[in-house]
Amino acid sequence: MEYYIIIPAHNEAEFLAGTLDSVVAQSLPPKKVIVVNDHSTDDTEGIIDGYVKKHPFIQKRNRHSSEQHMPGSKVIQTFNYGLELLDDAYDFLVKLDADIILPPDYFKHIARIFQENPQVGIAGGFAYEKDTKGEWKRNHPMNNDHVRGAFKSYSKSCFKAIGGLKAAMGWDTVDELLALFHGFAIYTDETLRVKHLRPIGAAYNKRAKFLQGEAMYALRYGLGITIIASLKMALKSKKLPAFIDNLRGYLSARKNKKPYIVSEEEGRFIRKHRWQGIRKKLF
Repeated sequence: MEYYIIIPAHNEAEFLAGTLDSVVAQSLPPKKVIVVNDHSTDDTEGIIDGYVKKHPFIQKRNRHSSEQHMPGSKVIQTFNYGLELLDDAYDFLVKLDADIILPPDYFKHIARIFQENPQVGIAGGFAYEKDTKGEWKRNHPMNNDHVRGAFKSYSKSCFKAIGGLKAAMGWDTVDELLALFHGFAIYTDETLRVKHLRPIGAAYNKRAKFLQGEAMYALRYGLGITIIASLKMALKSKKLPAFIDNLRGYLSARKNKKPYIVSEEEGRFIRKHRWQGIRKKLF
């Protein structure tokens, strides 16, 4: 199978070489890699240039946006900027962060998943991060059937069906919900251990703390699901103030009538799916 990788990169000089080394070392190499240098002020571009010279399948594209690192919209806008350089001659497409170390057979296994399971639309492994003792520990704040946004692979048919990725906070939840809406499955493989070099949200702007609640509004969750999901998130992360931040974000978005990112029909499906998941865990 053939695949493309898009890597959005903003001030990733500390980690990018490790990520690209792990991509170059894949037993099933990519057809093309687009690294989008998004307004970096460190040596990110120089690192990309070095790999472009050595590896013909790696390509750079510069983008000039803000220097703030905001989750959601910025990274997907950067991803979409790289997507403009690609054609449709691929079997699956990968959105990869610039602070990820992949095992050498990672995409060989991903390709096999898509080959053997045609109904799978999104596939991936699990993230491991270093704890305070320097040991790599699994860090997965979402359900086990969720693929982290830092390393998501999409079959071409699924990517087209969901209309690509939404440039909004919560994009890596809405993509999976829309995949389910269109009849695709989500596949996670616990044997695929991915090293995530930067803790979740470590570089985010402080204004980002309300965006999760805004995303729940944009996904048409409704207040009940938002309260339950926010409480679960706060308890799992052991950050109870996150519960208040989420509710403030949701209520602010509702008050200001911010636009939804899914249709009414998709919203009904999402609420039904979420309530079913809640009931399963309760009963």
